[in-house]
Amino acid sequence: MSLFRKLPHKPHNSLSILSITNRFFKTLNPEPFPDVPTSAYYDDLVISAGRDRDFDTLRHLLNKRVKDGCFNTTNTFKFITNNDVPALSVLLDELTTNTLARLDKGFARKSAYDSLVARLCKLNQIDGALRVIETMASGEYGLNACTFHPVLNVLTKKKEMERAWRVVEMMREFQIPPDLTAYNYFLMAYCFNGDVNSAADLLTKMVQAGVSADTRTYDALVLGACKAGKVEGALVILRSMVDDGVPMLLSTHMYVIRALLGMGYNAQAVKFVRCFAGKDTWLDKNNFGCLASRFIELQRFDEAKLVVEEMKKRELEMGEKLKDFYQINCKDQNFKINK
Repeated sequence: MSLFRKLPHKPHNSLSILSITNRFFKTLNPEPFPDVPTSAYYDDLVISAGRDRDFDTLRHLLNKRVKDGCFNTTNTFKFITNNDVPALSVLLDELTTNTLARLDKGFARKSAYDSLVARLCKLNQIDGALRVIETMASGEYGLNACTFHPVLNVLTKKKEMERAWRVVEMMREFQIPPDLTAYNYFLMAYCFNGDVNSAADLLTKMVQAGVSADTRTYDALVLGACKAGKVEGALVILRSMVDDGVPMLLSTHMYVIRALLGMGYNAQAVKFVRCFAGKDTWLDKNNFGCLASRFIELQRFDEAKLVVEEMKKRELEMGEKLKDFYQINCKDQNFKINK
């Protein structure tokens, strides 16, 4: 106790003492590390370290999570928010040139950079994302077409097509040709707007580049044809998909159903849905359900009754609104309602 008497007394604020003591106890009693950590668990640790600007811990966690098979997610860099905009430049400099650049070579480093680009795009911080990309290129940190996908996705959805094409030129400057996914972003944007001429020009570029179509390419083309009021063209594309064995997305079916009903081709819409019925219960449930719901919205109640009755015969699950419609309007009440 004599040792304590010799120490000079310095008054402290009681709150700061409690704060310091609390941090001390937390250090002595850390949360136990799970035997089988998850990506979500690592995300929480990374976010905490990022908010504290503890870059050494952040770097350690980004390395360790990959070794544990817990890959980065869209939440990994969630500590970066639009509230950080005034200090975003400083934060990105620290992250890109010091923290991430010192990660283990290979997947750990590339994955972290890609996740950072995706996070910035989610915040609509495109300039910041492009800065990160330039750092990846200068440091040879695994830059490839996938890194650019979030940027192109955001720009094409915002209809900033000229800026999106400048990003493609940037890819080419780095000797990275646009891949099928990149082209699909442009194609979907053009088709969503019903700009079939630009879509046709893009298809020519894809052919010249030796890029083959996939499910999403066809999905965009069907959408474009329906938007332009060319349902016959959409059906021709669907026939090509069937002939080539290309699987269809649910959205592809929805485009055609809504286009046919929008043009008053009610019988053809029912025929279209039946044409694909019996192979996939989930698809049938959504196709018939969409058809019945649209008939109800259009006040075509007789057609809606026929569709829901067919859904019951096929034992397809209904949503609550369709169940209520069936109970109120359909004659056959003995068929058990799906729960």
